[in-house]
Amino acid sequence: MKPWTSLLLATLLACTASLGAAQTETSPIALTGTLAKVRNTGSITLGYREASVPFSYLSTRGEPIGYSIDLCKLLVDAIGEAVGRAPGIQWLPVTSETRIPAVTQGQVDLECGSTTSNVERKKLVAFSPVIFVAGTKLLVRKGSPIRSFRDLAGKRVVVTAGTTNEAAMKEIVRKFQVPMLLSTAADHAQSFEQLASGQVDVFATDDVLLHGLVALNRRQGEFEVVGEFLSYEPYSLMYRKGDAQLAELVARTFRQLADDRELERRYERWFLRRLPGSDVSLDLPMSPQLEAILEMQSSGGEVE
Repeated sequence: MKPWTSLLLATLLACTASLGAAQTETSPIALTGTLAKVRNTGSITLGYREASVPFSYLSTRGEPIGYSIDLCKLLVDAIGEAVGRAPGIQWLPVTSETRIPAVTQGQVDLECGSTTSNVERKKLVAFSPVIFVAGTKLLVRKGSPIRSFRDLAGKRVVVTAGTTNEAAMKEIVRKFQVPMLLSTAADHAQSFEQLASGQVDVFATDDVLLHGLVALNRRQGEFEVVGEFLSYEPYSLMYRKGDAQLAELVARTFRQLADDRELERRYERWFLRRLPGSDVSLDLPMSPQLEAILEMQSSGGEVE
């Protein structure tokens, strides 16, 4: 058993006992919520994205991989230690529009994607500590006269449906009176394809996802990310709201991962090395904002 999972299990047991559960030395742990479900069924369902590079996407063999997938698997390991059995993983693809209902309706237990944690979403679901910080930018063909949102009047702009980027671009239209032609696509891959095929002039989404899609499609010489940040997007993993035991496990697991610098190692794996099955790397050093967030997590602080 790993040291940090041993500590996590001991803490979870103490937390459960403090809630007043009547237990003897031989009675089972009084688990609730997702932990009870996992112990009873022996499995856990993870939601993944098909084209959120490098967070959550499909490998050349059709398997979910990515930075968020890695972190979810570490949580699954911790859950297995806590419930006394290693759960099997069931995978369910989700989109920007279906991911929150999939969590709230119990179709997935953890959502492992590129999901922004914000106040409105916290009314419906719960989030892990922040795993990445991104922001809305614009992807255009190289040589395009578009350099900023101010150049979007009359331009065709696609966003992925159900994203905070969609809301950000609508706010640009409202606040700055920029009459762009805004449309939506079902997922990031479709949005990128609309730009690549010339159906639209701009694809607006989080900067890191734009760099990932361009790199994975080997199109670095054709497209560029431009403009100022149009939104602030702190990414987190998502799970059901009101699940106190799982929330405690997630918080303590992330604190241990930050203490052990495992979060940094996973970051380096996906942002500074070549992507699996590819000869390209995002070559994206950790931002000062994320460095500060991980440092605060390690010291036991909470980061919104």
